[in-house]
Amino acid sequence: MFLLTDKIEFPSCNLTTKDGIIALGGDLSIERLVHAYKNGIFPWFSEGEPIVWYCPIKRMVLFPDDLIISKSMLKIINKNKFTITENTAFEEVIYNCKNIDRRDGFGTWITDDMEQAYINLFKKGIAKSIEIWEGNKLVGGLYGLNINNVFCGESMFSKVSNTSKLAFIYLVKNMNYKLIDCQVYNRHLASLGAKEIIRKQFLDILRE
Repeated sequence: MFLLTDKIEFPSCNLTTKDGIIALGGDLSIERLVHAYKNGIFPWFSEGEPIVWYCPIKRMVLFPDDLIISKSMLKIINKNKFTITENTAFEEVIYNCKNIDRRDGFGTWITDDMEQAYINLFKKGIAKSIEIWEGNKLVGGLYGLNINNVFCGESMFSKVSNTSKLAFIYLVKNMNYKLIDCQVYNRHLASLGAKEIIRKQFLDILRE
């Protein structure tokens, strides 16, 4: 297993484990995170563990033309019940992604250090958020990174049904990305048209 030092570098993605782990350790500095994402690598670990870096063999992605909007989602969109904003409440979005109750437990990986690291990326204009409001209450949203005209999605949340889907659809329809990186398989995103592609195809698109 490749152990990171102070030097900002990663081994070739061809050297991952079968689970896609490429390295351990290092830090969550802006420079290291940007270098990682530009090379298709992202951190994913729990509180109290060393930082674990991944570059999965299969990558869950959405090509914008493949977006699926169900009839029920079209009804929600056409009702104009919710207000959608960009980058107006990034810290609230990541806080909710970290703390909201999830049946799958996938919110627990956002540690305190991770939360601060992505806030730092937002302050540098590298990370962004989409917010869904019902009146003046934040009820859904998502956040991720802008890398080479690819949106690297990190997490989303809903306090009202379908609001995370609404944020995702807005992102795809309005941001003009060539690809949305969803990282690993997720049924929620598969229902919106996301699919798995091989790592090499993803990296080729990312580096164009």
